[in-house]
Amino acid sequence: MDPHSSGRTARSLETLHALGYFVPEVEQEVTALGVRKGRGAYFASRAAAMGRVGPGPVVATFSVFAPSLVERFVPACWEAADPEQVMAARYRGVDAAYRRLLGAEVLESPEMAEAAELARTAAAGCTPEGRALYAAHADQAWPEEPHLVLFHALTLIREHRGDGHVATTLAHGLSGLESLVTHTATGTGFTVPAAQATRGWSEEQWQACVVALADRGLMGADGTLTEAGVALRTAIEADTDERGHAPWAALGDEGTERLRTLGRPWVKQMLAGGVFPAGVFA
Repeated sequence: MDPHSSGRTARSLETLHALGYFVPEVEQEVTALGVRKGRGAYFASRAAAMGRVGPGPVVATFSVFAPSLVERFVPACWEAADPEQVMAARYRGVDAAYRRLLGAEVLESPEMAEAAELARTAAAGCTPEGRALYAAHADQAWPEEPHLVLFHALTLIREHRGDGHVATTLAHGLSGLESLVTHTATGTGFTVPAAQATRGWSEEQWQACVVALADRGLMGADGTLTEAGVALRTAIEADTDERGHAPWAALGDEGTERLRTLGRPWVKQMLAGGVFPAGVFA
């Protein structure tokens, strides 16, 4: 399997992991511990695997968030709950969301058990060097139920790929905000309002970044990518696919195609069930 094909596989399964950031069940479980809702629950649930970290490691590993936003919630979240409590709450919420969106019949099916084992095999191909967020999640114990094994495996693969993506954007000369602005301009990610609101960047900061990117010939004054900007984003995605290829190489062509086939109807069912809020993605 070539890296570009493995990148498509990662993106095709993303919903089965990304739901953990959007479903109300996770926020309800985490905020029940005393953690602030919204970004507080998000930062806590995703960063908990790293332990009682301050804002610095979160800004560094999450990459695209305004430091001022992170500082409002971290480390205050650990004053409300221990990271271990937050991790347990996250998985209770994911469990409830999977049950709501897919139903017991799917969760108890042989197909789910098969998908869980395939995803776990793929995750075993990830390596920790230079992958701080992945490594933290890889230190966590594996769940027992197949749908949570699937979620955990896809979390490992996602954070492994994400760590590689951060390294790639930096190597191509983009800061976290510049990476977010240029990716949003491709029309395949967050809408601009959603990106600004959820990542904590003001309109002034966003526009200043657009101007700086325009000075580099990567964006037009209207916020669209130039030919050079499109080429840069294409190169970044190709390099990210290359850096994230290891788990899919470990699974092999046949196993990867089988996992993609198994996951496709579940992704469609989750999307039909409104797993993501309206207006967030372009």
